[in-house]
Amino acid sequence: MDMLVIEVNDLVKTYNNLIALDKINFTVRQGEIFGLLGPNGAGKTSALECLEGLREPDGGSLLVAGINPTSDFRKLRNLIGVQLQSAGLPESITPDEAMRFFCAYHGVEPRFDLLDRFGLAEKRHAQFFELSTGQQRRLTLALALAHDPQIIFMDEPTAGLDVATRIELHDMMRELKEAGRTVILATHDMAEAEQMADRVAILLHGRIVKIGTPMEITATGAGLTKISVRTQANSLSSIHLPGVNRQLFKDDYFIFFSSNIGLTLSAIISHLDASQDQLVDLRVQRPSLEDRFLEMTGKGVLS
Repeated sequence: MDMLVIEVNDLVKTYNNLIALDKINFTVRQGEIFGLLGPNGAGKTSALECLEGLREPDGGSLLVAGINPTSDFRKLRNLIGVQLQSAGLPESITPDEAMRFFCAYHGVEPRFDLLDRFGLAEKRHAQFFELSTGQQRRLTLALALAHDPQIIFMDEPTAGLDVATRIELHDMMRELKEAGRTVILATHDMAEAEQMADRVAILLHGRIVKIGTPMEITATGAGLTKISVRTQANSLSSIHLPGVNRQLFKDDYFIFFSSNIGLTLSAIISHLDASQDQLVDLRVQRPSLEDRFLEMTGKGVLS
């Protein structure tokens, strides 16, 4: 689907003397999972809040489903679902009450099936403060999806979730995509973004420094392949291997970053044979989105 559902042009947001967003530009197509990536304080939440109509931009223009979020929020509210980083629900409200309230606001029948799907069936009548952090996050996700919105904004949606619930959320995101819904995912979890997003925009200090598919972004870096080797006698401690640009030792593994994987692997095997050292574990990993991010921030490839 090529229809644009979000258009951001030269968006600026400031807080006193702090420039949170500095003329950022991006578009999102219908049916995309689009990731806004960056460390805490990069501007991800500010960008989402402007798109959701919760904050007024200080410059630039925005369109969400053809609507200006600031001036036409009433038209927008039933088209978007919002899962905030902080729930903001009253401590005494129950999941049952919250679902009834949110669905009444949007004029739809309560979606108790979503409470069941997110593992909250037995907590429907518990007060919000009695829920664990993960259960509170699951409730906000259920509320964001209850009115079947066209565009769903998720701000760190898997923070505080256990592995099973993360998998359930990812499955639901894929279902939303297959149904033609659009998901905007703000996260600092690079692995999650690489797995889930069709395209990502990387934010640093309020500016977009890279935008594209995860594959495109990882392919434009130094292109170093990570080779992790663990041996019985640690004979690789002082070796200089061909093709290796950088190496380190971490958690009993020698880690090499190679621009020529065939040459480097051949040299490793030859050295171990000559040294009569036994190979315990060998792992070869293509550059990840996290590796590329660390490279762009000047921190190098650390893990």
